[in-house]
Amino acid sequence: MTSPAADPLSAPPRGFLQRHAFKIAASLLLGSGLAWLLARGGLPILPPAEAFASLRPWTVWAYVASLILLHVFRAARWRHLLRPLGEVSLRNTIAVSWIAFAAILLSPLRTGEVVRPYLITRRSSIRLWEATGTVGAERILDGLVISLLLFVALQLSTPLSPLPDHVGELAVPASAVPQAAYGVLALFAVCFALMAIFFWHRDFARRATRALVGLVSISLAERLASIVERVADGLRFLPSARRLAPFLVETALYWGINATGVWLLGWGAGLPGFSLTHACVVVGCIGIGILVPAGPGYFGAFQLSGYMALAIFFPEPLIKGPGAAFVFLLYTTQVGWHIAAAILGLLLTAEGRASAPEPDVLVPSSGHAGSTTARER
Repeated sequence: MTSPAADPLSAPPRGFLQRHAFKIAASLLLGSGLAWLLARGGLPILPPAEAFASLRPWTVWAYVASLILLHVFRAARWRHLLRPLGEVSLRNTIAVSWIAFAAILLSPLRTGEVVRPYLITRRSSIRLWEATGTVGAERILDGLVISLLLFVALQLSTPLSPLPDHVGELAVPASAVPQAAYGVLALFAVCFALMAIFFWHRDFARRATRALVGLVSISLAERLASIVERVADGLRFLPSARRLAPFLVETALYWGINATGVWLLGWGAGLPGFSLTHACVVVGCIGIGILVPAGPGYFGAFQLSGYMALAIFFPEPLIKGPGAAFVFLLYTTQVGWHIAAAILGLLLTAEGRASAPEPDVLVPSSGHAGSTTARER
């Protein structure tokens, strides 16, 4: 007879720390390693007081204002990708996105990516894999935009000549930035092509998945093929100019405001001759640098990417002076705003639940036969 203690069904559910212990440990290890690398290279995480000597304080508040505006566009543009799948309000789109952006920032190894599609299924008739498809498409389009932005900015700007073979005291050549830019641009161009194939040639994508994965496991191949098909359902915005065009316009506004705000903060921190093209390089470097799973809050990866971008244009004394103040302010304001926006998002969703009708009523889903409920999803 099995004792209650030995019965797996009677065991208490594992807590968050137990379920995510490995991810948290790996994330903290990565963050600590990068912080150690920065310290070894003489690149300050917390700049000395003299680094702020040339700071124009009003530019920090102006940058925070730009963060608020760009995050409205960043969140709101998702509605254009979702609406071919079902009705979703602008309020829910923004609230869910702001919560999810903070979850991605703070969760170990970017595991918070799953939060946004999950939360939107709780507040609309859209299904999980379809929502996941729109998030994946948005990531690919953003990656293509940011890599193009970095590529063009590098062509238009004038770097140091010769480029230094180190960043601070780290033996990392500044030439690694343009090399990475070209590689990432090629990667996202391929991803965009694959996304289109999955949508317009779905049968081929399904057969290819079954053929390749079927070499390992037939059952796994069938399951992945089913997932591929459901994710492809989330790409219905692609042939619709009415959906895709406003999404691209708001994406351009999002990245344009981002680069302009970074330019203002860099100038305000006291970097001489800091231009909009320099700001675009910084935005591109950091955007690519934090794509790789790192410590919580992108800690370490964010700072190292920012310093590498500055090393293309500025000598070491400026990098360790006003450059260090710039990177510090850029990081702390972004982290602070993400947390504040998540709190606002939670308040918006709480108010929405309080004023909404019974959540399990049937809601007709645009483009689907029949209806679904929150519990059915």
